[in-house]
Amino acid sequence: MKIEQFFDDESSTFSYLIGSKERNACLIDPVKKNIKKYEEKLNNLEMNLVYALDTHIHADHITGLGELREKFGCETVMGFQSNVSCVSRFIRDNEVILIDELSIRSIYTPGHTDDSYSYLLKNNEEQFLFTGDTLLIHGSGRTDFQNGNPSSLYNSLHNKLLKLDDETIIYPAHDYKGFKSSTIKKERLNNKRLQMNKETFIKSMNNQKLNKPKLIDIAIPLNLNCGIEE
Repeated sequence: MKIEQFFDDESSTFSYLIGSKERNACLIDPVKKNIKKYEEKLNNLEMNLVYALDTHIHADHITGLGELREKFGCETVMGFQSNVSCVSRFIRDNEVILIDELSIRSIYTPGHTDDSYSYLLKNNEEQFLFTGDTLLIHGSGRTDFQNGNPSSLYNSLHNKLLKLDDETIIYPAHDYKGFKSSTIKKERLNNKRLQMNKETFIKSMNNQKLNKPKLIDIAIPLNLNCGIEE
């Protein structure tokens, strides 16, 4: 198994390439303007892209799902709740995507948005959790647009993600402080948002004063069409 992490400087977005022993691969949260980078890496590794997944409808960058499907013929996947009609496959909670020996399980984790999913990759005894914007390193996603809900986010964090094994490696969709990965245990011990009770968490999230993402008015309409301009 191989995991490659890509970082987009403009939106501070992480994308992930996961490859099997048989050289089949998937991309999680691809950014459209970085498709050439993904293509170069796939060619260098002699891998075949079979899936492209988004954890949710992104508001800060244009997704590469549509262009990747056109270029590679891969299957595009998003959560059922996204209602993005251009994807190849809608996924629901606790479904499994198989890539040869690799198993990727979907976990419905609403709160940041109402269509947010995390993806749990199992490889022998190791587990890797791609959390999208649900759980960030030393933080969590915001809840003030796209039907975000702090109560739902608290439940997703505590009743789903924190129930996973302590050694599960966390790979988020964003980071703004130079972190690349963490673990469930490290976040439980060091993430202040995970140490709040539900009432305090909801109050804290509702009192955030954040600017809206710069590209939100452009990104969401395009991402509802898999990033393809009509």
